[in-house]
Amino acid sequence: MIDLGLTKLAVIGAVALIVIGPKDLPRVARMAGTLLGRAQRYISQVKTEVNREIEMEELRKMQQEVQSAAQEIEQSVHKELSEAQQELNSIASPGQDYSYSYHDRQYALEALAEKAKDFRRKKLAKTSNVPSWYKSRHGQRTRVMSGAARMAKHRVKSANPSSFF
Repeated sequence: MIDLGLTKLAVIGAVALIVIGPKDLPRVARMAGTLLGRAQRYISQVKTEVNREIEMEELRKMQQEVQSAAQEIEQSVHKELSEAQQELNSIASPGQDYSYSYHDRQYALEALAEKAKDFRRKKLAKTSNVPSWYKSRHGQRTRVMSGAARMAKHRVKSANPSSFF
């Protein structure tokens, strides 16, 4: 790096004053300052881009490592499942084959997950803060009523009793 001290800057300023002249020196200094600022911004952009590329490369390496580890775990789980399935089938009964494949279990788990999701959605629709116009349009209750009040609402009303007096 260039070592510029106060004395060297003073010598450069004096030479510039003599060569350029006092009339054009402020304009040249302003232009030099803007060019220096542009150069610094360009250098900082290049540095940040290089750092970003280095981080992306590290993230790609980590992603590949995680994917390979996940594949190894998945293979070991499949192997253990198949061994356990064979062992259970041999224990259950040697004459009958109760083999259930991994895909059958996976289908059952997906169906169960879909039922749970549907249940949560219905429960959320009942308990969440749903607008009253939506409830009335879709037939949901907007007010809570007791069973006795509901029965009284639909009970056949008798004729008005005559006055006691």
